[in-house]
Amino acid sequence: MSDTTNARFLPGPFRAGDRVQLTDPKGKLNTFTLQVGGEYHTHRGAIRHDDIIGVPDASVVPNTVGVPYLAMRPLLIDFVMSMPRGAAIIYPKEAQAILGQADIFPGARVVEAGVGSGALSLWLLRAIGPTGHLFSYERREEFADVARANGSTFHGYDPENWTITVGDLVESLPATVPAGTADRVILDMLAPWECVDAVSDVLVPGGVLLCYVATVTQLSRVVEALRASGNFTHPASSETLVRTWHVEGLAVRPDHRMIGHTAFLVTARRLAPGAILPDLKRRASKSDFTDEDVEAWTPGALGGREISPKSLRKRVRAATESSELAMAPVDDASPDSQ
Repeated sequence: MSDTTNARFLPGPFRAGDRVQLTDPKGKLNTFTLQVGGEYHTHRGAIRHDDIIGVPDASVVPNTVGVPYLAMRPLLIDFVMSMPRGAAIIYPKEAQAILGQADIFPGARVVEAGVGSGALSLWLLRAIGPTGHLFSYERREEFADVARANGSTFHGYDPENWTITVGDLVESLPATVPAGTADRVILDMLAPWECVDAVSDVLVPGGVLLCYVATVTQLSRVVEALRASGNFTHPASSETLVRTWHVEGLAVRPDHRMIGHTAFLVTARRLAPGAILPDLKRRASKSDFTDEDVEAWTPGALGGREISPKSLRKRVRAATESSELAMAPVDDASPDSQ
């Protein structure tokens, strides 16, 4: 990894090869990679890349017909919301909660499944830093391709501390992560309870397991599986709701729309081998369930949003093209040097 590659994360004037996010007067966002001599066309005129290269971050740049655009380097939160997607992404409100609840730290060895489009992977890579390692697992090769391309687009190179394995987590994990060496495990899948035993083997004592699930039936099943395993502390579950506010003079009120439920987060910590967790004194509840209840928890009953092969091929192509552009050698020529 060269100093030139690292320069994309440093402050200073825009350079060829940088990603730039333009905001028009109506608040619409457009994101692309700067190239010497390039142009970005909108229905309200074109924006010359050379007019942006060399100006400071957060500058206002007019297009060819005088429409002003705010030019800024996109933050990670901006990038994940605009990048090509194979699978649905974990949104920033959950990603930020995951980093805190799972206690992701620099140098951590983190297991992630599935990788989806790579949104959470980018947050994890930033949190663990260059001394950590992220092991990501994805059953579908097309999704892994999109995630890998999004990662190289954002960084400008393929992170050496990111290993993506295509295959089933239970089958692939023992061959890629030695027992008792993973600090954290993040599961974003339809049936995480099927992987409890496998991740128990790779987690260090005291390590954190976090499961991301969308429905209450999944929540119930994974919590009961963690309790039944005898390998984890009592699970804690939560959800994150975000409500923005309208603030304009004395007109201060909550916005009419809010980001409500998208998922539940379930966390538990790995017990030391042989440790027996004391029972919690809890109120009587419906802790028993029937075969019919279990059937409602199966992946088939829960269902999943399918993406057509044509749409998926298009998304893989878009992510790959963006990655190739971001990783291409940068022509140091700029308007000022010509």
